[in-house]
Amino acid sequence: RIREFKEMVKAIKSQGIGVVMDVVYNHTALSADSDFNKIVPGYYYRMTSSGAFSNGSGCGNELASERLMVRKFIVDSVVYWAKEYKIDGFRFDLMGLHDIDTMNGIARELKKVNPSILLYGEGWTAGASTLPQNKQAIKSNISKVPDIAVFNDNIRDGIKGHVFDSEAPGFISGKYDLKESVKFGIVGAVSHPGINYSQVNYDRMPFAVSPCQCVNYVASHDNLTFFDKLIASTKGKSEEELKTMTKLGSAIVITSQGIPFMLSGTVFMRTKKGDENSYKSPDDINAIDWELKSRNMDVFEYHKGLIALRKAHPAFRMKTAQEVAENLKFIDTPQHLIAYTIENNANGDSWKTILVAFNASDKDEIVNLPVNTQWNIVVNGEKAGVKILASVKGDSITVPAMSAIVAY
Repeated sequence: RIREFKEMVKAIKSQGIGVVMDVVYNHTALSADSDFNKIVPGYYYRMTSSGAFSNGSGCGNELASERLMVRKFIVDSVVYWAKEYKIDGFRFDLMGLHDIDTMNGIARELKKVNPSILLYGEGWTAGASTLPQNKQAIKSNISKVPDIAVFNDNIRDGIKGHVFDSEAPGFISGKYDLKESVKFGIVGAVSHPGINYSQVNYDRMPFAVSPCQCVNYVASHDNLTFFDKLIASTKGKSEEELKTMTKLGSAIVITSQGIPFMLSGTVFMRTKKGDENSYKSPDDINAIDWELKSRNMDVFEYHKGLIALRKAHPAFRMKTAQEVAENLKFIDTPQHLIAYTIENNANGDSWKTILVAFNASDKDEIVNLPVNTQWNIVVNGEKAGVKILASVKGDSITVPAMSAIVAY
């Protein structure tokens, strides 16, 4: 198994792809009869005042990361994974159950092994913990852990609707009062003068010190896939309409500041047949159906183009909150429309001013532009990339119904 794993990592990396490992240090399968508890009873786990196992994981126990030997176990083992197996990043499950000092220690030691290692996690717990909230590595405290990012559930539920209510719509499916929650993700969850934080769904203030701390997404392995969520929340939409919504949702994520994250198969409308908790479901639910790729090749190519655009243009990858606040400017638009410019050759970009617009309505919309000049469109509702699809002259541009526009 060790050799197989190392060969797998080596093969993936030989194709220029980094390997991130999902690590679950927050709980163990066994509690009282676990090996940790047999070594030193009561030490490795948090206990309540009544002597029961604290259960912030929802799985029966939680590891006491704040204790010296528990912290040492976690730090030593991730460093071993990084050195011996050449792992390029770690995703921490229920990271809110780990204390801030431990997470900073993990980042500090891993950066010595690989300065560009990717570290992120779930900025929440699954239940009440005996670890005081001011010590938890949760979203609201992530500014105290500057080298680690968290999942941004504001933009996730803003784009597609509430994750635990399958029928709840999001911005792209008609709930336009989620506009500020989407904009919150667009700026990478940092402080920005163009955001009305009182209207953001879960965080009434920025949580990220830099956009590098914000992981934007619409779906992960938990809950419905993006496609299944769209089916559940937009009763009766045609396959073509669902395609346009998929493209629009992904265009928002991939052009936003911060770190874009996608569930595998989202690029060709993966389905798990409506199963939202598939951890124990069979292969016919969890396996990737590659037939969908050939059937939805246009959606796949669209995602490929968006990724090429992001890689080619550093303006979509600004490094500091100050850069984002100075260069990204929202345009005043109706509630169903989000439009902004990225100006000043941001982050050394070759394009001086970039326009990004998302129209979530079923009608074409006109956006007034800050400069009267020629605008070159590289993303529309059908295609995405870095090649010019069309050019328009003037101080306004039409954004077709249910589509994204990127122009420069």
